[in-house]
Order: sequence, then structure tokens, then C-alpha cells
Amino acid sequence: MGSLSQQVVVIIISSVFLLVVAIGIILLVLIYQKKQHLYVREKEQLKVDFEKQILESKLEIQEQTFKYISQEIHDNIGQVLSLAKLTINTMAASDPKILNEKIDSSKNLVGKAIEDLRNLSRNLNTDYITGLGLSISIENEIKILRNAAQYEIEVIKEGDPYRLQHQQELIIFRIFQEVLQNIIKHSRATCIKIIFYYEPSSFMLEISDNGIGFDVSRLQEKNKNQVGIGVLNMRHRANLVSADFTIDSIPGKGTVVKIKLPVNIN
Repeated sequence: MGSLSQQVVVIIISSVFLLVVAIGIILLVLIYQKKQHLYVREKEQLKVDFEKQILESKLEIQEQTFKYISQEIHDNIGQVLSLAKLTINTMAASDPKILNEKIDSSKNLVGKAIEDLRNLSRNLNTDYITGLGLSISIENEIKILRNAAQYEIEVIKEGDPYRLQHQQELIIFRIFQEVLQNIIKHSRATCIKIIFYYEPSSFMLEISDNGIGFDVSRLQEKNKNQVGIGVLNMRHRANLVSADFTIDSIPGKGTVVKIKLPVNIN
């Protein structure tokens, strides 16, 4: 009888133990599922936040692009066409030699306006830029600058070139365009150096000039000057593609801008 009681106790204890183990397993499964759901929601939220930031960046770039188009048409293309119109209006058939010279001049001016419009169209076409790739797009931009202004421009490529993701290339190219515009507008530089660093674990684009430079502490005055706001925008765009944006400058000794992006090239 005593042995039977012991067996009953063992069975009860074993049943309780199995029940506790089963409850524990169920709780662990529930906790895992809850964490999994939380992870999925956080991942989805991160994706939504990232897409929102990309959209905001695109809208900001779009707004700056409109300003760039307006300025380019007014300052360059508009002036060239106005000059062509003036030349045509002053044509006189009384002197064939002068007439031919003005016709040739008008043709050259209209041809320049057409070429400027083509260049402007290419620079604004994202599909065209991503199709060519970052390196060739930057080289095309440099060709336009060489034709339009007196700059000594040096391009260096370190390592074996490779392509980045389309979104990365597009945003880095837009940052490069803004850096280039800042050099043209503010630096008073005569020399520009562009270096591509292709490393297996990272890509870096370095743009330097020999201009007047500026006090980097001004960048902290984000709400007080356009320079600080512009650099803040470029840094924000770089962060969207997980790139580091740094700018070093000393008054009278030029400026160096670096955009470094982690990559995984096998």
C-alpha cells in the first residue's frame, strides 16, 4: 500500500513537472512570437521612416533643381539667346561681309544655347545619370566646367573602379554637384582636384580646391547663414545612404570635402 502511494506521488509530481515545463515552453514561444512581431513592426517602421527621409530629400533636391534650372536659363541660356536675337536684329543687307559675320555669329550663339540645354537636360535626368554611373557622370560634369570656365581640374582614381547602388550613386552625384556649385560661387579657386578611392570595404570621393577657404566654425550657425544650412543638407543626404560627409577648410588655404561610403565588394 505504501509503495502504491509512493507511485501516485511520483506520478503527480511528474505530471506537475511536465505541466510546468509545458507552460514554460508555451510562455517562451509566446515571448518569442511577441518579440518577433515587435521586430517586424520596428523593421517596417524603419523602412517607412527611411522612405520618408528619401522622399523629403528628393523634394529638397527637386526644389534646389528648380532654382538651378531657373538660374541656368536666366544667366546662361537666356543671355546667349538674347545676344543672338540682338545680332539678328542688327543685320543689314547693305554690307554682305558684315551680314555673313553676323549670320555666323548667330549660328554659333544658337548652337551654344542648344548645347547648354542638352547639358542641362542630361544633368537633370536621373535615369541618364544612373545609367552612366557615378564616375562617368562626374567626368561629364567636369567637361562642361572646363568648357565654361578657366579651372585647372585634376581627376585621380585609386583602386579598381566598381559601381555602387543606383540610389547611392544618384545622391552622391547630387552632393558633388552642390559642392561644385559652392566652389564656383564662393571659393575663387583656380584649381580643383577630384579623387575617387575604390577600396574593398569603402568608397570615398574627395573634392578639394585652392580657394579662399572659410572658418569651419561658421557651419555651427545653421540658422544664421546659408553655408551652414547647405552643408547640413549635404550631410543629411549622405546619411541617407549611410555615408560620412566631412568638410575641412582653413581661411586662405582652400577646402577639402570627403564623402565616404561603406561597401562590401567581394
